[in-house]
Amino acid sequence: MSRQIIGRAKTNLSAGIVGLANVGKSTFFQAVSKTALGNPANYPFATIEPEESVVVVPSERLLTLKNLYNPRSVVPATLQLVDIAGLVKGASQGSGLGNAFLSHIRATDGLFQMVRAFDDSDIVHIEKSVDPVRDAQIIHDELVLKDMEFVQSAIDTTVKALKNPMNLKEKKEFLSTAEEVMEILESGKRAATKDNWTDLQLGHLRTLSLITTKPNVFIANISEEDYCFGDSESAVNDLVEWVKTHSPGDKVIPLSVNFEHRRSLMSPEEILKENEELGDIPSAIPAAISAMRSELGLHSFFTAGTDEVREWTIRVGTTAPQAAGAIHTDLEKTFIVANVTKLNDLVKYSADEAQIKRAGKLLSKGKDYVVEDGDIIHFRSGASKK
Repeated sequence: MSRQIIGRAKTNLSAGIVGLANVGKSTFFQAVSKTALGNPANYPFATIEPEESVVVVPSERLLTLKNLYNPRSVVPATLQLVDIAGLVKGASQGSGLGNAFLSHIRATDGLFQMVRAFDDSDIVHIEKSVDPVRDAQIIHDELVLKDMEFVQSAIDTTVKALKNPMNLKEKKEFLSTAEEVMEILESGKRAATKDNWTDLQLGHLRTLSLITTKPNVFIANISEEDYCFGDSESAVNDLVEWVKTHSPGDKVIPLSVNFEHRRSLMSPEEILKENEELGDIPSAIPAAISAMRSELGLHSFFTAGTDEVREWTIRVGTTAPQAAGAIHTDLEKTFIVANVTKLNDLVKYSADEAQIKRAGKLLSKGKDYVVEDGDIIHFRSGASKK
């Protein structure tokens, strides 16, 4: 589902992990970041101040290139991950950690919304029972209510500012957008529900920086037994249907936080041995991170050689000169051509450039070329102009 990207037009974006208190957020954060940061505990608000970590983006393509070139250096793409304190019903009115918590959410670019979908009498649920749809609705309602408060404040401020005739046209246009957003929020929907904002309105939305315009990926924390041996998809059917109605187009990723955290502490040899005993059970973390990057409007190109293989993060829609600029600003200014190879062709010809050229698979692209996800590119540039 194609959608408008409302947030920052940058590549150094962050994803926050949000959800009710005590659903596995900090443990998930530790599993993804492979750190001991965060404070997993069997009580609400074990995390108060947000924890941050730059996490490696799992990439089979990078591994393939590493095996082809055996380079001296391998540099993966990264994503900033933020573990945010648990939300409670009434947070928009100050309950729990209240406004401080919601300001932490506002500072991120995308949200992993985590809900609990496993039974365990030893782990306290703040709502006293396990119901992922109810929990998702609580999060949804609190974020909508907080945005309503924020938009109403912006409307009130703008109405007062209309008394000053300076920039009157711009103020009226902003007010019109804010009032339309308020109508959407008052209907109980996220501001991102509308997907045909004008460029002018998108600018207003970026000024407002609303929580409900942030991209979402829903994480359903299921039991390790369901994940490894059960039907993980059927365990989250009700949540999937809820998301279709309340956050259309967003993905639901079922995973077991317990499984992911346990695996993050194991050596490759231990994982291999367990897979031999239990069957090859893949991690769901790559799918979750890939979904978030997609929601944020990000994808990758690669540079590859015997010195270094590197994955670069760019915005979807980036042109070849702009991609060169991600490596160094001078390369964008002096761009001549991008020599592009597709990964399948690189593998087919064992990274032999002469064979790739003879097969017509080395593609020379000019300044209007829009870089595709997974392109392997060698940029040619001219002399830097002083």
